[in-house]
Amino acid sequence: MIELLGRATSGNVQKVIFLLEELGLPYERKDYGRQFENTTTPEYAAMNPMKKVPTLVDGDTIVWQSNTILRYLANKTGNALYPADAAQRSQVDRWMDWTLAELNPAYLAGFRDAKKAEGERAPDTGTNLANELKLLEDQLAKSPWVAGAQFSLADVALGPIVKRCVGFPLGLPALPKIQAWLATLQKRPAFQKATATG
Repeated sequence: MIELLGRATSGNVQKVIFLLEELGLPYERKDYGRQFENTTTPEYAAMNPMKKVPTLVDGDTIVWQSNTILRYLANKTGNALYPADAAQRSQVDRWMDWTLAELNPAYLAGFRDAKKAEGERAPDTGTNLANELKLLEDQLAKSPWVAGAQFSLADVALGPIVKRCVGFPLGLPALPKIQAWLATLQKRPAFQKATATG
């Protein structure tokens, strides 16, 4: 059985749970993370040299980096969430890569600042996050799903993270397309289970 090592409250773990549930694959999630003091052990570092979560163990195959795990699972199952067609796949890949390269730094800054009193927050945190989310808002004005007409790995990768972003008390603008997209995701049992811990 697949083992997913990572705490349920991690956005990066949540996206993997989302996909595992969508695919109906049997798995066991185990609590790993800094607060459990088990990601810096030699045993864990041998599996994941980043010493972060998530890590997926599938028999003799060990995969780390959340988006790589998503691609691995979709490729393993031959699922249409990661299209075989190169052009269609590029639409999915660009938004998955955008998540890590562009949205993630703004998200992490927002995550940190959301815990602080308003006067202690960096002055540009809300603006930076809003600028990134505006790109996604514009994309969702063109198509019902992030990478086009069909639900895909791009939605899986972004869903749990964006759900958190729009909840930060950072004075973000109205994002009606994102809110509608999140409402549609929320109807999926797999998304509900993945994001149940917030």
